[in-house]
Amino acid sequence: MNFSRRHFLAAAGGAVALAACGNSDDSTEGGWVIVQRFPNHPLFTPGETRLPISLADGERLLDNGPDELPGWIEDFTGTKVADIVGRKRKDGIPTPYWEVRAELERAVIYTMRFQDDDGYGATFELFDPADVKTPVTGSAMPGFDTPTVDDHRGVEPFCSLTPDPCPLHAVTLTEALASGKPVAYMVGTPAHCSTGTCTPGLEFLVAEGERVGDAIVMVHADVYADDAATVVAPAVESLGAEYEPIIYFIDATGTVVDRLDAIWDRGELRERIDALLA
Repeated sequence: MNFSRRHFLAAAGGAVALAACGNSDDSTEGGWVIVQRFPNHPLFTPGETRLPISLADGERLLDNGPDELPGWIEDFTGTKVADIVGRKRKDGIPTPYWEVRAELERAVIYTMRFQDDDGYGATFELFDPADVKTPVTGSAMPGFDTPTVDDHRGVEPFCSLTPDPCPLHAVTLTEALASGKPVAYMVGTPAHCSTGTCTPGLEFLVAEGERVGDAIVMVHADVYADDAATVVAPAVESLGAEYEPIIYFIDATGTVVDRLDAIWDRGELRERIDALLA
């Protein structure tokens, strides 16, 4: 995979593109516009699917809204296939999102709808696992020698969190997977993340590392190999990712059991960490 900086950031920024034209003014008279906070390329496979969304009024993300959003998911024929409830998340982040999880069986095109949306909803697609480049839930996580404090492996800076690098570079992903412990592996670049979600996402993960100690091995890999963000780092090439940030949750056998894409708050991450330890 040969990404340019512009290509990669366009893919990441697509996670917050308006999902429907809907309203073009500043009123909510026509209903909420659903804003997809998840990537729009081959990623999701049949099974439990996490689809974070935000709400917009015209082109502006809203900083309020109900704690729960009842809705449903339709397949490409317009048939309802699942009832859903969006759970509002805003722990440690300025603008809320709603966490939506749905169990979907087929690799087809779907539309997410809510009772108070603008009538368009948000369309997404599930794919056969064979057509998805990145590791999927239930598959083995491949190892990779990610940059560490002792060996940057040509990535400068090896961590773009400021003012100091994060502490999640003590071991490589390969070493973490060989530890016999659960692993949380995050790919994201705080210095250049187009959606502005990488820095808080990484800071939340660092805080979780402090909370759970060595019960989970946590590893971070930055997206770019240079400070100017012109060269995509080898860890990203190896993973096959086309967006950021992302966290994989991997059990002690090396199997991917869950994933957070694009945005998460402190509370949702803590729930995923606790589930990994259960």
